[in-house]
Amino acid sequence: MHPRLYLVTPPHFDLDVFEGQLKEAIEGGDIACLLISAPKVNEPELQTIAKRLVPIAQAAGIAVLIENNTQIAGRSGADGVHITGSDKELEEVVRSFQESKIIGHAGIKTKHEAMTVASMGIDYIFFGLLELEQKEQANRKSLEYGRWWAEVFETPCVVLSGTTLESVEAAAATGAEFVAVREAIWSYQTGPKAAITAANAVLSQYELAEAEE
Repeated sequence: MHPRLYLVTPPHFDLDVFEGQLKEAIEGGDIACLLISAPKVNEPELQTIAKRLVPIAQAAGIAVLIENNTQIAGRSGADGVHITGSDKELEEVVRSFQESKIIGHAGIKTKHEAMTVASMGIDYIFFGLLELEQKEQANRKSLEYGRWWAEVFETPCVVLSGTTLESVEAAAATGAEFVAVREAIWSYQTGPKAAITAANAVLSQYELAEAEE
């Protein structure tokens, strides 16, 4: 068993254009998850985006998460939510959201905070800050936290790569169950399909610790 791709929508996108890009990416190979992250749009726009993209991804066996909006996650039939916020906000979501749905959390700044959040019953923890401008290589702290987490804890983790496919390898080497990719896919010179294929080729070289037992 090797790490799998956790795909994130671009920071800004035209829905008609991106729908085609997503379909092309799906043709490239295995994708575990799609995070719809569109913090700059209003709620009706996010609803429209989710209604268009959720069925496309789910038809390919991809779990779809909505960032910071449980109502739209529910209305669109998404598989869960990705929360970037305080412990209190996460606690409310864990308490009120359907048990069958996925809950992930991001925005971790300390190891203590990571352990506190994981104890609340989330399904995964995300290391990396999507709101920052991404660099070619994965953030050093994200890699450090991902390596530490994968060695010690059972809750799955996601490590955000950089803007290049080369950075996917560093994220995979942490032992994280999932590697998050954004610009590395959507800005790839020969298109999303080729990028997904290339990224999966990198991930296939890394065995997860659980598979070795």
